[in-house]
Amino acid sequence: MEGHVKDFIMRIKPKDMQVHDNLAVIPLCMDGNGGPSYLTLKEALEKGALTVKEVSEGGTVPELKVINKGDIAVLLLDGEELAGAKQNRVLNTTVLVAAESEIIIPVSCTEHGRWSYTSSEFRDSDVIMAYNIKRKKARSVMRNVRESGRYASDQSEVWDDIQAMSGNAKVHSDTGAMKDVFESKEKELDDYLKSINIIPDQKGMMVMINGVLLGFDILSSVSAYKVLHPKLLKSVAIEALLDRKKKAIVPLAAIAKGFLENITSCEYTMHKSVGLGFDYRFEGTEKVGSALVHEDKVVHMAFFILAESEKIGKMSGFRQRRGYRTR
Repeated sequence: MEGHVKDFIMRIKPKDMQVHDNLAVIPLCMDGNGGPSYLTLKEALEKGALTVKEVSEGGTVPELKVINKGDIAVLLLDGEELAGAKQNRVLNTTVLVAAESEIIIPVSCTEHGRWSYTSSEFRDSDVIMAYNIKRKKARSVMRNVRESGRYASDQSEVWDDIQAMSGNAKVHSDTGAMKDVFESKEKELDDYLKSINIIPDQKGMMVMINGVLLGFDILSSVSAYKVLHPKLLKSVAIEALLDRKKKAIVPLAAIAKGFLENITSCEYTMHKSVGLGFDYRFEGTEKVGSALVHEDKVVHMAFFILAESEKIGKMSGFRQRRGYRTR
């Protein structure tokens, strides 16, 4: 692992664990790091500095056009959902959009049953893809970017997973929209938001459900994380709501440091991002991760613990096995 990325990981500081029901969260902080200045998607849209639309009048499912009219970069986070236009989409990877620029971003559809305009432009849906679906999407994107250089997901798998989540939540959506599941659980999700609080200087979170460690997200900016905290928390809280089991919360802080040290041994590949910087993809026997790095500074990093059936060495279909690396 390159020095600046390893140094970033080793400077992450886990703080005191917070628990609500079967979800445990440990805030992540860090001294320094620096990095570029940027706005979040929510901030840029509210300021009118960013426009997101279909690539053409006819549109195409896996791509959207982003126009940054502002004088500062904008960060679009992996899994962040955009609502409107011909169908709702989520980012396939974290993208830093340069000031005064126009780019095409890779996305996945999260609303299978609609392909008609509800608006000319997209708005912030206030949702990040449910955590376990985002994990599986991260694996398929990693395979595709390594094999073909394309930040493409397995769209059929995304649709299947959203349908399964909707069924588990007993939510019927006329258009199969992931957002409808979140909206149906708004009251319960608010309980998590009220119980798990952001702390001063927080830049990320490590999460556990039913005593099982899932992974973490961390950003370079305290102010950006503050904006994204509710979205990131809801992304994992929806999973906790739909997978309530006998509580088995263990001291997450006791294992956080060891997990962070362990991921520094992951194999990695580096790819040019569709926006500013480089996209790093990490893989180990039980985990996958990514990091957006610009000018040798980590802007966003996420790691996921793989489900038992996804771990390297387990039997799986050809479509999954062909992308595995050995570690």
